[in-house]
Amino acid sequence: MKRCAIIVAGGCGTRFGGEVPKQFQLLAGRPVLCHAIEKFAAAGAEVTVVLPAAHHQLWSDLCREHSFAVPHTVATGGATRFESVRNGLATLVLAPGDVVAVHDGVRPLVSVDLIERTFATAHVTGSAIPVIMPSDTIRMVDGDGSSHQLLRSDLRAVQTPQTFEASMLMGAYDVEFSPLFTDDASVVEASGHKVTLVNGEPSNIKITHPVDLLVAERLMRE
Repeated sequence: MKRCAIIVAGGCGTRFGGEVPKQFQLLAGRPVLCHAIEKFAAAGAEVTVVLPAAHHQLWSDLCREHSFAVPHTVATGGATRFESVRNGLATLVLAPGDVVAVHDGVRPLVSVDLIERTFATAHVTGSAIPVIMPSDTIRMVDGDGSSHQLLRSDLRAVQTPQTFEASMLMGAYDVEFSPLFTDDASVVEASGHKVTLVNGEPSNIKITHPVDLLVAERLMRE
């Protein structure tokens, strides 16, 4: 069984602000993306990073500047996350039984243990989606502007890496894009497969706003 990882880093960081996209912001002295790549390499995965064409040279320059030499392949992203994952899949040489993890490049604190667990679970069940129980109360806004509370015990917040048996994932992505495809699990479910949930990690945060970098720095120190 070969382990592959597609790390999607195509965002422009509109919510983050600033001129430097969030995946290239410095965390503990190195770009956020470096930390994610290192974790998957430590788990024995072949890593493909998907970047917009306009960011290829910037990433090359950052790797040189920070002496980052962890082996990885760079693929060109598309207009949507769906297209970027599909482009990443197209670069892989896969065989039945291989397992592919898809990860957000702005989740730098993912642990090797979580990566290992998703690979192991996907090898057995075909998929592994890490989730955590939300800590905030959640309300659903109705069409008339009113709202109602949802039971936290019935809800889960979804993380990455979302990991799948290779042929399942390849087949699921052999379709046209739909706005309902918000992550890889939704793409796989649309193809008729059920997905398996595994315990995620509260520390596996997504860098979305500047404050998230401060939180990540603190978590890394601790």
